[in-house]
Order: sequence, then C-alpha cells, then structure tokens
Amino acid sequence: MSLSRKRKKELQKLQSQANDLWETQQVIVNQAAKVAQEAGRQLGNYGREQLVPTVQAGYGKYAAPYVDRGREFSKQMLSEKVVPTAGAVVGSALSVWDAANDTRARLAAGKGLAMPDAWLYAQKADKYSKDAARSLAARLAAAQPQPQKSGIGAGGVIAIILGVAAAAGVLYAAWQTLRADDELWVADDPLRAPNA
Repeated sequence: MSLSRKRKKELQKLQSQANDLWETQQVIVNQAAKVAQEAGRQLGNYGREQLVPTVQAGYGKYAAPYVDRGREFSKQMLSEKVVPTAGAVVGSALSVWDAANDTRARLAAGKGLAMPDAWLYAQKADKYSKDAARSLAARLAAAQPQPQKSGIGAGGVIAIILGVAAAAGVLYAAWQTLRADDELWVADDPLRAPNA
C-alpha cells in the first residue's frame, strides 16, 4: 500500500515529535531519579538527626526503667533460685556418677554387687552440690557486677503510709474523745430526781 507524500510527511513529523517527546521524558525521568535519590539521602539525615534521638530519649524515659527492673529481677532469680537448684542437680548427678564408678570398680575387682553406702553418697552429693553452686554463683557475680540499691523501696513507702494512717487514726480518736460536747461529759452533780 502506497502512501501519499503528504501522509509520509505527516508520519515523519509525527515520528519526529514522538522522538522529541521520548527524549524529553528520558530527561525528566533522569531528573526525577536524582530528586528521589536526594530525597532519600535527606530522609536518612532527618532520621539520624531527629528521629533516632527522639526515640532514644523516649526509650530512656519510658521503657528503660522497666527493662532495668526486669533485668534486675532476672538476675536476682538466677542467683537465688536457678544457681542453687542447678548446683543441687549437678551435685546429685556427680554423686550418681561416683556411685556408678564405685560399683563398676567393685565389679571389676570381683567383689560383686553390694548395697551402696547411702550416707557416703549423701555426703558426696552435698559436697558436689555446694561446690557447683559456689562455682556458678562466683561466675555469675564475676560476669555482672550488681549495683547497690539507692533510695527507699516499695515496702518502705507502704510502711510510711501505714504509719501515717495509724497516727492520724490515733489523733482522730483522741480528738473525738476530748472535744467539748456537753453530751459527752459527765456532770459533777449527782443525779436528782425530777420535781413532781
């Protein structure tokens, strides 16, 4: 199909316009990419300079006390409950191991099976558990030094409140007893019979 010259010129003009539009769009897309890259860099700067300090301050003010309290409770639970229990379990396991070794040695010596000496193994279990608990406690204490508590605790505050309430109750009772109500005082005169 053959096109007229006029149509060919119009198509060439349209293609030229499309090419110009394409080049313009490429320039605009390139500039938009640069703007987006700069916006990302500025957003990162804003986050580092504004958001991170605000979040850290909020954490320090609101969450850090609870986190510290939880860590202290965990440390206390570990040193008062877990370490002694682990020491006792390790000590018992070592005493059972000792008993098995003694039985194995007796069997190897041809002495046969005999009832184990319960008192001896109880002493060994106590020794092993104390040693294991002492060792674990020393390692725990060396790993994390415990700061000294400062200030009054919740129990002290409750005791002060209860003391103030008790003193207020005593003062109120004394005031009620000693106030100047005529009905509460006993007259000095003996009771007289009414006139008839």
